[in-house]
Amino acid sequence: MSRKLGGGKLVIATHNAGKLKEISALLAPFGLECISAGSLGLPEPPETGKTFVANALIKARAAAEAAGLPALADDSGLSVEALDGRPGVYTADWAERQWFEGEPGRDWYMAMGKVEGLLQAKGPDTPRDAWFSCVLALAWPDGEQAIYEGRVDGDLTWPPRGTLGFGYDPVFVPKDHEQTFAELEPAQKHAMSHRADAFAKLVADQFGG
Repeated sequence: MSRKLGGGKLVIATHNAGKLKEISALLAPFGLECISAGSLGLPEPPETGKTFVANALIKARAAAEAAGLPALADDSGLSVEALDGRPGVYTADWAERQWFEGEPGRDWYMAMGKVEGLLQAKGPDTPRDAWFSCVLALAWPDGEQAIYEGRVDGDLTWPPRGTLGFGYDPVFVPKDHEQTFAELEPAQKHAMSHRADAFAKLVADQFGG
C-alpha cells in the first residue's frame, strides 16, 4: 500500500504543454492543483535511464526535491514490434533535430518518418504492430515513491492523419479502431490511452476508485 496523495499542489514533472493538459484533465476530479515543473522554472534532469520506469523516477524525484512538493512524472513512448521495440525509451530523441536538420528542437513529423522509413526498408509485408507504454512515477520530497504502468496496443499507418494529438499520435491506430489517436476526440483517446491505463491504476491506488 503506497502513501496517499492529499489535496493541494502536485508538481507535474514536464515542460510539455500537451502532456500537462492531458494529465491535469485526468486528475481534475481529485482536488489536485497541477503545476508544471516548467512553470516553476525547474530544470529538466538528464534522462539517463534505460527503461521507462527509470526515467520516470529520475524526473519525479528531481521535481519533488527541487519543489518540496509531491511530484508526478510520466515517461512514455512508442515501441514497434518489427523494430525490436524501438524507438522505446528513445521516442522523443528520434524527434530531436540534428545539426543538419534545421533549428534545434523536436520535429515529430520527422520522427514519424524515421519509423516509417525503417518499416518500409524491411519490405511491404512487414507487420506494423506497435504499442504505447506509459509509466507514472509519484515521488515525495522525503524519498517515498510509487509506480504505475499502462499500455495500449495498435498498428501504425502512413501517412499521418489528424491534428488533435501530439507526438506519434497521427500514425497510431489503436486496436479495434479505424481512426488514429490524432483523429479521435480527446475524451475518446483519454478513455483508452496508455496514459489512461496507467492513471486508472494510480487512481485506484491513490483514491480508491
